Amino acid sequence: QVQLVESGGGLVQAGGSLRLSCAASGRTFSTDTMGWFRQAPGKEREFVAAIIWSRRSTNYADSVKGRFTISRDNAKNTVYLQMNSLKPEDTAVYYCATARAYSSGIYYQKDHYDYWGQGTQVTVSS
Repeated sequence: QVQLVESGGGLVQAGGSLRLSCAASGRTFSTDTMGWFRQAPGKEREFVAAIIWSRRSTNYADSVKGRFTISRDNAKNTVYLQMNSLKPEDTAVYYCATARAYSSGIYYQKDHYDYWGQGTQVTVSS
């Protein structure tokens, strides 16, 4: 059974940093695309960042580019999201997700991913 468990969320002041972790289990993830999404109250879940094994590439939403960094440790089946220079508008529940290398769709689309974590709350105070 595939499980994704996020951790590292919390309350931080604007300008601060947090590092989210997502521990995956239940299958081999080394060739998966791993993504982070977020959902603020009353808003749609939106793409934040993805790391694509097949292209050895990372991709970011424009709103977080230059502030957030996604990385992965395949030996630990864990993906990270380092968030710096946090802003109040970054406040949301953050979710990690995984997609097989042959999944249809594109990395920034929710439907591309087949498993999701339960989410971790990030709150940035002004």
